[in-house]
Amino acid sequence: MLHERQSSGWLYKTAIVFILFMIALELLMIVGFLYDDQEAKGDIAVVDVKGQIIESREIVDRIKTYREMDEVKAIVISVDSPGGAVGASQEIHDEIIKTKKKKPVVISMGNVAASGGYYIAIAGNRIIANPGTITGSIGVITQFFILENLLRKFNLSWEVIKSGPNKDIGSPLKRLSVSQRALLQGLIDDTYEQFAQAVAEGRNLPLEEVKKIADGRILSGKQALEAKLVDELGGLEHAIDVAAKLVGIKDKPKVIYPKEKSFSWLKNLSEGKIDLAPELQVQYRLGL
Repeated sequence: MLHERQSSGWLYKTAIVFILFMIALELLMIVGFLYDDQEAKGDIAVVDVKGQIIESREIVDRIKTYREMDEVKAIVISVDSPGGAVGASQEIHDEIIKTKKKKPVVISMGNVAASGGYYIAIAGNRIIANPGTITGSIGVITQFFILENLLRKFNLSWEVIKSGPNKDIGSPLKRLSVSQRALLQGLIDDTYEQFAQAVAEGRNLPLEEVKKIADGRILSGKQALEAKLVDELGGLEHAIDVAAKLVGIKDKPKVIYPKEKSFSWLKNLSEGKIDLAPELQVQYRLGL
């Protein structure tokens, strides 16, 4: 019994020490990143939008920071994303609109800049795409699994208590009713109209011309240039050169590149990002 108590006490102390060590490590990383950001100086700042767009806060804050830095003359947004959440895409888009009133914002498209990634791009002063960039996918999508028949096969039943007939819309436990499908379709159609209108305004194109290609199709960068969805072809370095020319920088510009990110379990846990719970999402996302 005494041996068991000693063992459990040792394990408890070890766990506490490990947790404290991880917290200290996290704090050092955060301080390091803050210090690096404060030390960053340059004429042109590059902001990354990479992967699926889930939230906007970090990107919006970085754009704001560079907008207020007098030494930063222009911003390049490097987009490599298949899209993502509607709200987050719109927030980044709107922040770019605000920023380009003060200084130029050039968009550089990487491997993929589709759907929500393209929604962000249309806010810039200039859009530069690689010839092989996958872009377009102008549209809106929502999708979810229906597990009802599978559960019944195993003789599993469930109860749902809700405040209204549409509170469980999108639940994997049941199929959509006719009225629920109509509600979701109305939501999708309204969000699509917002997207198409934003493209028309951002690219200075007639809305009806935009809608001819805004059917979810994907385009290469070269095809997007022909369709007037981008301004010219080139990579990130070309986009930086374009930004430098827009602000009259004749010498080689000093560029602030994004720092490599590392996974922060404490930060993600505190922000609620570690969550596997399914939910209904309307997205500007490449439908693959």
